[in-house]
Amino acid sequence: VQLQASGGGLVQAGDSLRLSCTLSGDSLGSYAVAWFRQAPGKDREVVSAITWYSGITYYADSVKGRFTITSDNAKNTVYLQMNSLKPEDTAVYYCAKRPSTLGNNCLAEVFFGSWGQGTLVTVSS
Repeated sequence: VQLQASGGGLVQAGDSLRLSCTLSGDSLGSYAVAWFRQAPGKDREVVSAITWYSGITYYADSVKGRFTITSDNAKNTVYLQMNSLKPEDTAVYYCAKRPSTLGNNCLAEVFFGSWGQGTLVTVSS
């Protein structure tokens, strides 16, 4: 079972990017998937999360209204559409999964046992 994150890049402030996280070897239906990010010199933080079967989503305050998380179970992929990007969004973005049976407020890293490799998002001013 593997998570593969992709879609990062270098953009200017105000631009958009879409990150993808594809799960291989299993079905998204059993999991909640979250995007975390880690900026240089800062702790990793949760950005957004989605539980496929319930459709429940979570967004950090810093990205509400700008980022949208969706899932395509047929493609076993979770997307993070990032609009109106800001320089402070610059970070390595990681996707991770945890069992969907945990509560929706279980968003700390410790609950996520499987992680994809990071994808770098750089937003220039």
